[in-house]
Amino acid sequence: MIISDLVILICLILSAFFSGMEIAFVSANRIYLEIEKQQTGWNAKFLNFITKNPSRFIATMLVGNNISLVIYGIFMGDRILELLYPETLLNGFVNIRIVLIQTVISTLIILLTAEFLPKVFFQQFSNFVMKVFAFPTAVFYAVFAPITAMIIKLSDFILMKFFKTKGDQIQLTFTKIELGNYIEQQLESTKDIQNVDSEIQIFQNALEFSEVKAREAMVPRTEIVAIEDSASLSEIKELFTSSGLSKIPVFEESIDDIQGYVHAFEMFKKPTDLKKILLPVAFVPETMKISEVLKLLTKQRRSIAVVLDEYGGTSGIITVEDIIEELFGEIEDEHDHIALYEHQIEENVFEFSARLEVDYINQNYNLDLPENEFYETLGGLIVYTKEEIPSQGSQITVDHYEFEIKEVSSTKIERVILKVKKEN
Repeated sequence: MIISDLVILICLILSAFFSGMEIAFVSANRIYLEIEKQQTGWNAKFLNFITKNPSRFIATMLVGNNISLVIYGIFMGDRILELLYPETLLNGFVNIRIVLIQTVISTLIILLTAEFLPKVFFQQFSNFVMKVFAFPTAVFYAVFAPITAMIIKLSDFILMKFFKTKGDQIQLTFTKIELGNYIEQQLESTKDIQNVDSEIQIFQNALEFSEVKAREAMVPRTEIVAIEDSASLSEIKELFTSSGLSKIPVFEESIDDIQGYVHAFEMFKKPTDLKKILLPVAFVPETMKISEVLKLLTKQRRSIAVVLDEYGGTSGIITVEDIIEELFGEIEDEHDHIALYEHQIEENVFEFSARLEVDYINQNYNLDLPENEFYETLGGLIVYTKEEIPSQGSQITVDHYEFEIKEVSSTKIERVILKVKKEN
C-alpha cells in the first residue's frame, strides 16, 4: 500500500514536471534563454543542450508525461478500489459505475495537481524554471533518447509523406515583441527607473517607433503657434522673438488652411513680402506612422507636416524634431519653455499637467494608468472615462487611481491631482 502510494505520488510529480516544462519552453523569453546559454558553467551547457532542438524537447516532455500518466492510471485505479470498493478485489467484478468513478477521481486529481497548477506556475516563472530545471531535463533527454528519436522519425515521415512538409521548422530568430518584452522585464526589475541607461530607453523607443502614429507625436491644434498670411513682417519678427520658435506656420483665414511656414533664417534676407519667404509644408493623415512621415519629409525636403483629421481640418503639426524625440526623448534648447507641470507631493500623491502623456507618466513614475488608442494624455484619459469635461474640484476614480481636478478651463483640463489608492 505504501509502495503504491509512493508510486502514485512520484508519477504525479513527474507528470507535473513534464507538463510544466513543456509550457515553460513555449512561454520563455528566447532572448533571455540565449543570454543564459552564453554564460559559463554546466547549467549553461545543459540549457544549450535541451533547447538546441525544439521538436526533441517537446517530444521528450510528451513521452515522459505519457509514461507517468499510464503508470499513474494503473496504480491509481487499484488504489481507488482498495479504498472505496475492497469487495471487488475479492470477487473480481467491476461494473461500469465503478469504472466511471475511478475515471472521474483519477482525472480530477491529475488535472489539478499535474496539469492546471504546474502549468500556471511554470508559465508564470518560465525563464526561471527553464534555468533551474535544465539539469533534470537533460537527464530525461538521455533516458528517453531512443523513444524520442523513433517518434520524431515517425512524425517526420508522416509529415513528408502525407503533408509534403518538414518537421521542426520552428524559427529561432528573435522578433521585436520578444526584444520588447525582454527590455520591459529588465526595466520592471530596476527599482531606480530614473537612472536607467539612456541607451536602453532609446532601444525600447526604437522597437516601438514603427507603430507610433502621427497623432501621437504631433503638436496639437490648440498649441500651434501660427500667424495669418495678412500679418506684417514686423509682426512675424515679434512672434519669432516672443515664442523662441525657429519655424512658424502661416495660414489663410483659419488654422485649417495652412499655406506654409516661415523659417527664422529667412528673416535675415530682409524680405519685402511674406509670400516670397513662405516655405511649403507636407500634409499627412493622423493615422500615418511617423516612420512614413519621416520618409515623406525627407523625400520632399521639408521639415514640417500638417496633420489632418478625418474631415480634412488641421489636427496638429509634426516636425522632424518631434519624430526624432520619439526615439531620443525630449530635445530642449535654451528657447524651449517647459510649461508641463509634474510634481510628486507624497509617496502616492502626484500633481500633473493634464497635457502630460499617459505612457510618459507610467514610465517615469512607475504607474500603470490604462492606455488606449482613443487618447494620449492624462486629460484625454479623464475625459474618455468621464465622457465630459469635469468641473473643478470633482473627483474621478479609474481602477485604483483617484483623480482630483485642480484646474480646468471651458475647453480642457489644465492640472490634476493623482492619488494612488492602496489595493486591498
